[in-house]
Amino acid sequence: MIDLYTAPTPNGWKASIMLEELGLPYDVRPIRLHEGEQKEPWFLRINPNGRIPAIVDRDEGDFPVFESGAILIYLAEKTGSALLPTERKRRSETLQWLMFQMGGVGPMQGQANVFFRYAPEPIPYAIERYQKETRRLYEVLNGRLADREFLAGDYSIADIATWPWVRIHAWAGVETDGLDHLNRWIETIRARPAVERGVAVPGELGPDAQRVWLEKFRAGRL
Repeated sequence: MIDLYTAPTPNGWKASIMLEELGLPYDVRPIRLHEGEQKEPWFLRINPNGRIPAIVDRDEGDFPVFESGAILIYLAEKTGSALLPTERKRRSETLQWLMFQMGGVGPMQGQANVFFRYAPEPIPYAIERYQKETRRLYEVLNGRLADREFLAGDYSIADIATWPWVRIHAWAGVETDGLDHLNRWIETIRARPAVERGVAVPGELGPDAQRVWLEKFRAGRL
């Protein structure tokens, strides 16, 4: 059994989508980000960085795994899933696009989210910089998808990692107009039943929780 510590964010959805795709049994342990629960000592023993998602594999002596990309790799290897190929070149290709998300799409779009939605005062330079870079990364994805259905050919952990971010592009103020291959890919993955189930975990924050989270974020307390 897997314990999943998560919240309704793109990184959190990576883990829940993966668990749903694999059909693994798991217990959801929602983390109340707006209350700073991810910084409490008990959670820091699971993830010293104080971020979600994290998992604890109870079948492996309560083995903790943090960092969303590491979780995807761990679960794929645990189950021998084709979502991470074993053939050397195909595996490398999958990991390359996973790292593209981890080092590019996630951080850049995350900053676009912050400056576009959450900053106490608008900083036009920062908003434009991160929105432009996010759009550039989307264009790289679009080019990659021009002659293949998924990022590494077959559906893989690279798609599972990237899709939860791209699906909320409007939240960062980034449009996908003209990116026909990327938009096709977005809709193809959205239609997967396991993906639909995964993004419903652990549920959306209510308006009061969202307000408290935003106030603490702006005050530098999260």
